[in-house]
Amino acid sequence: MSPSPATRAPLRRAEIVIDLAAIRHNVSRLRDYLRTPIMTVVKADGYGHGLVEVGRAAREGGADWLGVASVDEALALRAAGDQGRLLAWLIMPSEPAEDLLAADVDVTAYTVADLEKFAAAGDALGRTPRVQLKVDTGLARGGAAFADWSNLVALARILEAEGAIRVTGIWSHFSAGESPADPASALQEKVFGEAVAIAEQAGLRPEVRHLANSAGALLRPSARLDLVRVGVATYGIDPAPGVDGSPWSELGLIPAMTVRAELALVKQIEAGAGVSYNHTWVAERPTTVGLIPVGYAEGIQRRAGNRASVWVGGERRPVRGTVCMDQIVVDLGDTSVEPGDEVVLWGTGADGEPTAQDWAEASETIAYEVVTRIGGRMKRRYVDSDQDTDSPSEQGVAR
Repeated sequence: MSPSPATRAPLRRAEIVIDLAAIRHNVSRLRDYLRTPIMTVVKADGYGHGLVEVGRAAREGGADWLGVASVDEALALRAAGDQGRLLAWLIMPSEPAEDLLAADVDVTAYTVADLEKFAAAGDALGRTPRVQLKVDTGLARGGAAFADWSNLVALARILEAEGAIRVTGIWSHFSAGESPADPASALQEKVFGEAVAIAEQAGLRPEVRHLANSAGALLRPSARLDLVRVGVATYGIDPAPGVDGSPWSELGLIPAMTVRAELALVKQIEAGAGVSYNHTWVAERPTTVGLIPVGYAEGIQRRAGNRASVWVGGERRPVRGTVCMDQIVVDLGDTSVEPGDEVVLWGTGADGEPTAQDWAEASETIAYEVVTRIGGRMKRRYVDSDQDTDSPSEQGVAR
């Protein structure tokens, strides 16, 4: 795999470069390491990497399932030609289910009302919906409350016996999968096991049980079960940075996203000059500053001002002053660069450039948010470093 496909293309104002070979590699490597079938999670426009393109690359890498949150995401994948197993899990009460069922998408039920809705839609279409049941084991987010679980599985069994639905899975989600010492995960595994036992006692025999997200899959082998839902690790981002005993360093996963821009302006400033709004940084000595044409309209966090760094002229240079709507300023010091030169905001880290995790730490957030926020007026470009070519697909990514 070629190490830096982003840097060989003609430079443009600002862009997000996605290496599809990295996605394929990461999915294949995770599948081999976990020895468990994988659902690649491509919700939120593939975590900012592109729903359809990531879905296709994940399938090529061996993904057994794809997972999405919304109806629109599921239907977009089908419209793009995806035909594999696909689960959607956040269907609104106001949204009809017929299009999903007609597209052969597995749907998720949290409530009795969901089951009745899916059964009625299946009856109208003359087909049997594939339904997965989600139980809330402690996240207090989506899923049936444990107190309601017995009623949900009882109705599911009745409907399945009538041929109105087919239950294909039972699942839940960790609240602290990235924290192995947190007792919440062990408790959730226990509750999930009890929920599965209740379902089996009711007569349900689902194809898959799944609980683990990226962090849970890597850090809790006992939670791998029949299927793991791998999201952020697919994109080469550590779901549990700094955790002792994590296998991350041995996996060799590759960040798939590089964010780069053209340096818009280079100029000298004197000692005592304040930079950007409210002069939150003042030069202690004469220096050179550079202007990068991205800002919070592109999803750059304002907290990153005076804390993040970028890669320019072969070294990291600090962001100075407040992040503006469409510009940030960096201190170039005595680095020899000119307007038009390349700036890498974050990338793989292989050459020393910052990573999405570095920007997350500078912004006091998580790398998930860094990569899913980026967009605005930037273009997304696809490359395939296995083939050393650009993909013809290019998208605007305005949110």
